[in-house]
Amino acid sequence: MTEKERGRRIKDMGTLKALAHPLRMRLYRALTLAGTATASQLAEQVDEAVSLASYHLRKLAEHGLIEEAEPQRGDARERWWRPASDGVRIRDEDFRDAPEEIAAHTAASRLFFAQRSDMYLRFLDERPQWGERWAPGAVSSEAVLRLTPGELAELSGEMLALVRRYDERGRAAEAAGEGEGRENVAVHTYAFPFHG
Repeated sequence: MTEKERGRRIKDMGTLKALAHPLRMRLYRALTLAGTATASQLAEQVDEAVSLASYHLRKLAEHGLIEEAEPQRGDARERWWRPASDGVRIRDEDFRDAPEEIAAHTAASRLFFAQRSDMYLRFLDERPQWGERWAPGAVSSEAVLRLTPGELAELSGEMLALVRRYDERGRAAEAAGEGEGRENVAVHTYAFPFHG
């Protein structure tokens, strides 16, 4: 694949299960941040053995989540990887047909939430180190709205479009050599109905 697919939609159980493994998800996230990396580089980032990282990277590749990349430098024996798409999308409606699909989707969603929660808790612990420049922009909020299902879908779509717009702006700036002062920023949104 010469150009990466944008937001691959996962619709099959095999791929969902491949990604919904704690170490594989950590490797996938680290590779997404790096753009390209070797198993040894990723193993160091996730604090695991290179052989274990290599095994799990091959599993991600078997399901088309990552792919081999051109060697970036040095040793031609090193295998370089890159994400096969700019992110993944997992929709509830693709995993409703059988109890095992529902269970797998729920388990994956719980894992993703736990990892996102860990990221935010780490930020809270490190917040003083980020300093005053980042403090005004970092936010944690909750809003309780009274919406219809259609309004919830519209709100979610607008929020995702806004995030995409900022992502494209940041990528364009970095491509133009204007990356100074930029950091990875996680934007986690959850919009869901609940009974009070």
